Amino acid sequence: MAKGRKNGLYGGVSEELSALMRTGWADTERHGLEPDEQAPYAARRRAALSARFPGERLVVPSGNLKTRSNDDTYPFRPYSGYVHMTGDQARDGALVLEPRADGGHDAYCYQLPRDSRNDDEFWTGATAELWMGRRRSLAEAARVLGLPCRDVRTAAEDLAAGSGVPTRIVRGHDPALEAAVTTDEERDDELEEVLSGLRLVKDAWEIGEMRKAVDSTVRGFTDCVGELSRAIASSERWIEGTFFRRARLEGNAVGYGTICAAGEHATIMHWTDNDGPVRPGELLLLDAGVETHSLYTADVTRTLPVSGTFTPVQRQVYDAVYEAQEAGMAAVKPGAPFRDFHEAAQRSLTARLVEWGFIEGPVDRAYDLGLQRRFTMAGTGHMLGLDVHDCAHSRTEEHVDGLLEPGMVLTVEPGLYFQPDDLTVPEEWRGIGVRIEDDLVVTDGGHENLSAGLPRSSAEVEAWMARFAG
Repeated sequence: MAKGRKNGLYGGVSEELSALMRTGWADTERHGLEPDEQAPYAARRRAALSARFPGERLVVPSGNLKTRSNDDTYPFRPYSGYVHMTGDQARDGALVLEPRADGGHDAYCYQLPRDSRNDDEFWTGATAELWMGRRRSLAEAARVLGLPCRDVRTAAEDLAAGSGVPTRIVRGHDPALEAAVTTDEERDDELEEVLSGLRLVKDAWEIGEMRKAVDSTVRGFTDCVGELSRAIASSERWIEGTFFRRARLEGNAVGYGTICAAGEHATIMHWTDNDGPVRPGELLLLDAGVETHSLYTADVTRTLPVSGTFTPVQRQVYDAVYEAQEAGMAAVKPGAPFRDFHEAAQRSLTARLVEWGFIEGPVDRAYDLGLQRRFTMAGTGHMLGLDVHDCAHSRTEEHVDGLLEPGMVLTVEPGLYFQPDDLTVPEEWRGIGVRIEDDLVVTDGGHENLSAGLPRSSAEVEAWMARFAG
């Protein structure tokens, strides 16, 4: 029997109650399930992973629950490499690729099975089904995933029994499985590199999920513009809650902590407290993305004049960022170095900063010394997919030092941030932060802006707000 709370109201379970709870349950096994639409794509991804590591056993855990407070846990979010290879989102799972003599692998998935009704665990355990919801049976999971599924409660013992097989595991997600295998950190890191690198080029199914994420995000931004008056009457959190509602209605949740940064908060790159006032005359920087039910996320930013129109200085900053984004987007095309879009946007911003007298030129010198970074802060974009900063562990030569290929999805997001206490700029510039961010997929002929449904230029933003702002 599961251990109860120290200060729980019930001291124990009587034999009569235990017997009562174990009887009278219908058979709820689901028959006739079809494989998930992602299953054949996941199979091809596993085949690509297998080809990279012949003769080695590979273990890719989904991860465990993490405590938020006492016995309350955070919402579970599986390791992205596990999701990519299986299409599954279950906690406490693991994909295992077992090597065959021919150099290939047999793949199977460890899963936490349904709770038995023959003991009290199904209703007294802290993570029992009657507390947390029905899980798939192993047979159901096998049909949906297109993978043989085994009971994860035997996984550590099974893996330990195969100690003679060269093994790699993705670390940091399941301590019990890590303890059951003998590996070394360098080889395990290489497995994570490859898993991350296999997400650099999205397949057709993934790009479809990215479209869903971005389309929902566009609707979420429009919702927020429509409720600006409510934000003015309350705080940035009204905007955060408005976008979150759309994300939960149409997807799984938000793909990352929403940034609702009004006024001088817009100069803080990752402002997620979202507890400040929203004032007419100032700007609101909204950086948000809907995560689909399959866990692919959008990542879009718009900077909005709360009053509906930009002041002259705000427009000057905004138009400079828009100009830089145009330069960056023009550099997104197959065969181009990944760094090109970043350099094009940063050079554009550097030229403006030199022109305004905020950094010393000439432009090439200022850029080579990185002087623009005082006001631009971050890089101009990143890969996007299952993680908001997707493929972050992939090999540098394939990623930031690599070439763009059709199917890659990335953000282009230049920005200018003038801190409220920066004495090197005129007072009227202080506290202004502007970022414009869009999600692009590289195509055979260039790129497609997936988030083109949202206005980008200052004039378009003002017209959009005039139409929808409440």
